[in-house]
Amino acid sequence: MSEKEIELYGKQVDEIKIRPYEHHAKYYETDQMGIIHHSNYIKWMEEARMDLMEQIGLSYKEMEAMEIISPVLSVSCEYHSMVHFDDVVVIEPRITKYNGIKMEVEYRMTDKATGELRTTGTSSHCFLNRSGRPISLKRSYPEIDTKFFEYTDI
Repeated sequence: MSEKEIELYGKQVDEIKIRPYEHHAKYYETDQMGIIHHSNYIKWMEEARMDLMEQIGLSYKEMEAMEIISPVLSVSCEYHSMVHFDDVVVIEPRITKYNGIKMEVEYRMTDKATGELRTTGTSSHCFLNRSGRPISLKRSYPEIDTKFFEYTDI
């Protein structure tokens, strides 16, 4: 996110910076070729999304205590260059779409040492109650809706 002021509900506020998530690649995440197995990137995206939610003040644990769940609807990942054991990957998640019922998050993964682009991806999610019925955060939980809205990069 760029450093700028944004207008939120008629007030000028400094745009809040989200700290990127860092993952130190583990040996057990490698495949026979010595590179990180492709399935691990999806796990890292989930770790980065959980970290993003913590940073905006909405831990997933708190949402579950409120009986809100947010399952994955779809996920995609594009591999640009390989990650090896012991590399540190910087993951920058950003909420690109949010309407109170669904949310989409984009991820950009780069090598911490070189800045080289490793992977890009997206995940989309919806919000359900414990019974599995879709809910509108806008209607049912306006305080949560406001937090997601503030961090959506539209």
